[in-house]
Amino acid sequence: MQPTIDPSADGLEWARRLVRINTVSHHSNLELIECVADHLRALKVPLRLTWDADRRKANIFATLGEGKPNGIILSGHTDTVPWDGQAWSTDPLDPVIRDGRLYGRGSADMKGFIGLSVAHASHFLDADLPFAVHYAFSYDEEIGCVGVQGLIADLRDENLEPRLCVVGEPTRMIPAIAHKGIQRWRCCVRGKAAHSAQTPFAVNAIEAGARLVAHIADMADRWRAEGPFNRDYDVPHSTAAVAVIAGGIADNVVPEDCRIHYEFRNLPGTDDVAMQRQVFERAAELEPAMKSIEPTAGFSFENFASCPSFLTTPDRAAVRLAQYLAETEATTVVAFGTEAGLFQRAGIDTVVCGPGDISQAHQADEFVSLEQLARCERFLLRLKNSETFL
Repeated sequence: MQPTIDPSADGLEWARRLVRINTVSHHSNLELIECVADHLRALKVPLRLTWDADRRKANIFATLGEGKPNGIILSGHTDTVPWDGQAWSTDPLDPVIRDGRLYGRGSADMKGFIGLSVAHASHFLDADLPFAVHYAFSYDEEIGCVGVQGLIADLRDENLEPRLCVVGEPTRMIPAIAHKGIQRWRCCVRGKAAHSAQTPFAVNAIEAGARLVAHIADMADRWRAEGPFNRDYDVPHSTAAVAVIAGGIADNVVPEDCRIHYEFRNLPGTDDVAMQRQVFERAAELEPAMKSIEPTAGFSFENFASCPSFLTTPDRAAVRLAQYLAETEATTVVAFGTEAGLFQRAGIDTVVCGPGDISQAHQADEFVSLEQLARCERFLLRLKNSETFL
């Protein structure tokens, strides 16, 4: 283990600069993207932007060493979760340094990693590496790995084939070789309204939705009791959770509509399609009674966020590289979702490794320790001596 040091002044300032920019997922991220893009353009680094449909958000993909073979992606998402209702002791957009920690929304998840990576652009260029270093910074990861899918499609269209990818999510600088997948679904229930004194002539959308919710809860209970299990995870089984339910307009009106949001977090190797199929089947059981009263009644579903599970092995080049860069032989698994599964599906050997701890993210007074940032910076500096992995 290397002695504890602080990150460089430039690296720390870049992390703080990015924390100051509000990139909560329902905001635009363009201020951050242009901040990074302007810095890279000044270094004559070629880059590509891919936009959302409204051009309010963008991914950036930049190549340091254009035309060089192989190459490694340093990947991060630019958006953060909101802080509404959280009891922060400081302004979430004021990157305060106190007691060896950098506080601020996104400091751990994951502007510390992005800031350090951008700060080292000139070092990668000056080193004249025999391989390319690519920056892939995406939008809307926090709402379901949305932006990175366009970024990966853009790589394919441009015939770019990086060999390895490091997703810099907070893993305490221990390479993570697996995480669960996330599938988020919206169910809209259509019933038939009536006066509440005439319930036999109505289809109660909330009651129908409640029966479906109970089925999802039963599925979760069964996985908790019966598995399958992977004891490497703090929650060693797949999970289901209903997060939103809304419907109804008045106490004396049978509700015509109901909206339900739920998610599955599935262990690698389990079938998320089969999980949702069980929900479809329960809805199909409920619909005949509904349609006997109102033919248009029933259920509709939308998969509005999809983040596949991720699983690799310690002998893969990306994992061995991350172990070398992080100066550790350890690996870990994480319960939270990342973009790693999407890069892996695109044929890119991928690992998750970055500064900070997920337990410090998504909450009041989010922070990353300066020691973790320093370890990440050493990780990036050692990349200049890693040709054998690429």
